Amino acid sequence: MNHATKFPARQQPEAATPANPGSQFFARAVALHLDGKRDEALAELELALSQKEGLTAEQLTEIYSALGYIRFELKKFEEAAAAYSRLLEIDAVHPSACFNLALCWEALGRWQLAADQFERALAIDPDRQEAHLGLGACNLQLGATRQALESYERCLRNDPELEAAQFGKAVALQLQKKYAEAAEVYRRILDKNPGSEECLSNAISVSGQLQDYAAVKQFATRLLAIRPDATVALEGLAGAAFAAGAHEEAAERCAALVKAAPDSFEGWFNLGVACHAAGRHQQAAEAYGQAARLRPGEPQLHINLGIVHQEAGDLKHSQEAYQRALQLAPDSTTALWNLALLVEKQGQTAEAQQLYARLAEKSPDWEDARFRLGCTRLELGDHRGAADAFEACLRKRESWPEAQLNAAIAHWKLGDLDRAWDGFEKTVALQPDSAPALRGLAGIAVERNAYPQALELHSQLIAMGERTAELLYNTGVLLQKSGQDEKAVPLYEEAIGCSPDFPEALLNLGIALQALGREQEARVHWRRAIEAAPELAQGYFR
Repeated sequence: MNHATKFPARQQPEAATPANPGSQFFARAVALHLDGKRDEALAELELALSQKEGLTAEQLTEIYSALGYIRFELKKFEEAAAAYSRLLEIDAVHPSACFNLALCWEALGRWQLAADQFERALAIDPDRQEAHLGLGACNLQLGATRQALESYERCLRNDPELEAAQFGKAVALQLQKKYAEAAEVYRRILDKNPGSEECLSNAISVSGQLQDYAAVKQFATRLLAIRPDATVALEGLAGAAFAAGAHEEAAERCAALVKAAPDSFEGWFNLGVACHAAGRHQQAAEAYGQAARLRPGEPQLHINLGIVHQEAGDLKHSQEAYQRALQLAPDSTTALWNLALLVEKQGQTAEAQQLYARLAEKSPDWEDARFRLGCTRLELGDHRGAADAFEACLRKRESWPEAQLNAAIAHWKLGDLDRAWDGFEKTVALQPDSAPALRGLAGIAVERNAYPQALELHSQLIAMGERTAELLYNTGVLLQKSGQDEKAVPLYEEAIGCSPDFPEALLNLGIALQALGREQEARVHWRRAIEAAPELAQGYFR
């Protein structure tokens, strides 16, 4: 789980040491401010400013400084910045104006402007710790972590125990992904200030990056003792549970997280993941549903939801979820793959074939997708397309018996007996007990009228334990063709035992028995053959 890094807190502007501006308005402004009447104080200062024709530069400086200070207090940062900017036009090296203007820009999130002003303040006073801290904070926000680290190191050279500089340094190290160094600094801070929420939050984050889940638990537990609804602590504990494979605990932590932060997409999403891993499909679907409410355009969410529905046997909603994921991310290979497998399993072969084709186009090196493309084409009768798909698989991985077998079947369907034979032989070389490949070789041998070879292959299949009615029948036919009626009889009988109403086996058994002089038995089996398939009676009297 990812946790937001806590940045150093903003500083407050410094008040100027009042001089005597020689104005009754300024005096009243000071008195009103002392009474907490800041708006009224501002009004007096603005009245004083309206009399500026009679004011000295020193008096104007005091008024602009006071205006900036009170406006900042009232969070009127743009107006405060305007006052300090006007002050700097009067006195470019005013001891606090550059620094206070930097704080205004910092409060407005205008980090580069703030950094420039902090540098001006440092040009006036190079040892000003607060300006170094401010410059470091701005550089962190600008992503200039090296420059930020330099600012904080400068502070620490002057005051090694300055916690604000230690914290800033740790954040800079963390953003540079120097997690072990950052963790050490956070630990040193927490040794002296164990209740620092920002430090605990960041310590949880870097410990997670280091996969130091014992430390994650330690810091998260301490943070929860201070703030029971701290999301970063709950996320940390959930992440530790996930890492340990404790999915029930992870679900419990995520449930607490979404209770504390109902609008946390990550919380609901991770609750779905945890419930799914724990086998709680209904709760997982509900959690993903809440996540979809917050962020409906997240493709991975709909993929996960599709998987949950599929595992729960709800294929309709599973298919809808995968389709929604593809609407959001048409190039999502995961969504394409999952949906293709699902619709193929449901017998929607044509749709599956289209999805596999899209997947093979987007990910040419995805061998399994191209293999499934070949299988669906083969089932749909696109034998040329199937052959091309399987041959592409074999160019990537020649020793792939399933691809060799299916390529051979496709070539056989195309009438290319030589390529089919070669493919079946390669399959047998890879898998000597591949019954489908041996059956293919036997079938091609029959087509070529190579009966002795076909008989040898059939016998090999039977010896392997392949004793289907069709195989036994075909072996009997081959024996019969070679004049071995006596050997054919028991195979026909076994085939009939497997399939009692097998008319061709009954008919041929009768013929074999007749050839052996067992006329009466032959008639019994012919009678059964005609009962099973009356059309066999046609031509009897010719």
